[in-house]
Amino acid sequence: MAVVLRKCKRNGVKLVQQTCSIGFLKKRLPIVEWLPRYNLEKFQGDLIAGLTVGLTVIPQGLAYAAVAELPLQYGLYSAFMGCFIYCLFGTSKDVTLGPTAIISLMTAEYAKGEPTLAIALCLCAGLVQFAMGVLQLGFLVNFMAFPVISGYMSAAALIIGCGQLKLIFGLKDVRRDFIWNIYDTFRKLPETNHWDLTLGVISFVILLIMKWLKDRDWDKNRDPFTPLTTRQRVGRKAVWVIGTGRNALIVIATTILAGVLFSNNIKPFTMTKDVPPGFPDVGPPSFSYQHNNRTVEGEEFLSHLGAGIAVLPLIAILETIAYGKAFASRNKYRIDPTQELLALGMSNIVSSFFGSYPMSCSASRTAINSTSGVRTPLGGIFAGLLVILALAFIMPYFRYIPSAVLGAVIIASVINMFEYQAIPKQWRIHKQDLLVWMACFLCVLLLGIQFGILVGVGLGLIFELYGLAKPGTKVDIIDCCPKIAVMRFEKGLSFPASDFIVTTIHNAGLDEPPYKPVILDFTHVSHLDFSVIRALSISVEEYATNNTPLYFACVSRSLEMKLKKAIKDLQCFPTVQLATEAILDEGVHGCIGMGFTEGQNRGTRRITPGTGASTEDGDVHQPILMTELSSDHLDVSSDTGEVLQNNISSSGRDNHETAV
Repeated sequence: MAVVLRKCKRNGVKLVQQTCSIGFLKKRLPIVEWLPRYNLEKFQGDLIAGLTVGLTVIPQGLAYAAVAELPLQYGLYSAFMGCFIYCLFGTSKDVTLGPTAIISLMTAEYAKGEPTLAIALCLCAGLVQFAMGVLQLGFLVNFMAFPVISGYMSAAALIIGCGQLKLIFGLKDVRRDFIWNIYDTFRKLPETNHWDLTLGVISFVILLIMKWLKDRDWDKNRDPFTPLTTRQRVGRKAVWVIGTGRNALIVIATTILAGVLFSNNIKPFTMTKDVPPGFPDVGPPSFSYQHNNRTVEGEEFLSHLGAGIAVLPLIAILETIAYGKAFASRNKYRIDPTQELLALGMSNIVSSFFGSYPMSCSASRTAINSTSGVRTPLGGIFAGLLVILALAFIMPYFRYIPSAVLGAVIIASVINMFEYQAIPKQWRIHKQDLLVWMACFLCVLLLGIQFGILVGVGLGLIFELYGLAKPGTKVDIIDCCPKIAVMRFEKGLSFPASDFIVTTIHNAGLDEPPYKPVILDFTHVSHLDFSVIRALSISVEEYATNNTPLYFACVSRSLEMKLKKAIKDLQCFPTVQLATEAILDEGVHGCIGMGFTEGQNRGTRRITPGTGASTEDGDVHQPILMTELSSDHLDVSSDTGEVLQNNISSSGRDNHETAV
């Protein structure tokens, strides 16, 4: 007892020392690491990037709030506090947190347009993410393979884009579910507001043109040795600025147009609802709200959030870490995934006190932040300050924003999320992945995001487990006397493959007389567990019973030690060639011992119909199958966990032979 107490005390002291060290502080509060080296040059880069991102997030926040089916101001409530918190705890200079298309769609699905539910969901998501960071459970998102991610993102882009058609056409009372949304949109086309349609289409086309101008490679056909003129440099910078701020420019221009018409009592466009000005109410999220003239609280309140408490945080983690790693690799620095989990969790927790719905990393704004020359996470501070200024001074003017323009902004933002190019690539490279992609895509469209992700992940795991249960094997026949089968395993072996291993090894050499010696090539095998070793020992005894060699080749030293502890008289060779020579040396005396006894004649072999038995000049000869070995055939040491050889007596072994 005293020893245990001393050990606990020693570990506790060590943990306290590590926690209270400067290194731990820099790891968990990264701003302490980079802030002392901050200078005017970095400030300039952060200021330009922050203002650029701020001009982008304001119209996107308003548009994504519409996707989340919340009042427009909640898009801006979700766009500033995360920037401040991430500046303290984040490890990526490029990542910008705020409302995103996917998270907004999921918020609409789980919050059902109720702001109280959306804010509570933000707090719950933050708590889950923070707990996963503390427990270092970020690896869970690795189970979402590329086909799953691509499938659900493509389906979500289609759902979001089709959901905005009602704004482009100026339609009302269109249901949210994808199938009903498409049905209602086509059914109500005669009710189209042609002014909304015209403005929406023009805005969408202009946004695409601006994006094309920004992304175009202007230096493709230019002589690299010819310097740019001042006019060219200014023109390209102007094109980049206009293309980067295209969402803000189109919203400002159409808002001014609609405001002028509205002041002259001309109202051709469908406007957004009134947006209350000012800062959000600060306080802890409420876990009760009024629904159908009654108060929903407690367990019923949480039940309304449903699976969103678990699914939404995972999707937000996936977006943040994936985009963070991508831009870190592009800009040649590293991020700490665990710290990113903590930063994302803290951002959602604190933001929920400011009326925010769940947030994540935005791919488009992160790309803008990176190309704008951001130097540190401090750039997010300037973006957040710009959002606060918008909340304080220009919120009353948001009522003049045409709904069709917000729809065009959303469609232009998500159009590149549909990864159609992944379909032919998966078909050419690995068709199983395309099946996972299609299953996830269709289930997200028809059943919802959480079910689509579960189906995609589940189907991917089924394919992976099938590969474990039936690992790739290749059997080559060496044409000599006797014929030798060389069986190669293409990867490591684990317990689901135990029965498959026994059957495959049996079929390789004992399927029909004359029996063939078998060499097991372990070149690509690096792992064996107890179940697999037990299966191999069954095969060794089966071949020994039928007087046929079963040799091992190319086994690593560690695996050879394991096998020798479990298999008596293990025949192991460094190469397949040496194992082959050993078999040929044994078989030079008329192939005696290769499944034939000394008195058998190697005459014409005939298969007896219906029995599967082989007749050699009237004698029926079948392999003796070792299918019923005692449970104590192999033992594991309770002290060391090593595989032990259990010496079974010859009489005991006879009891386990099956009748032919």
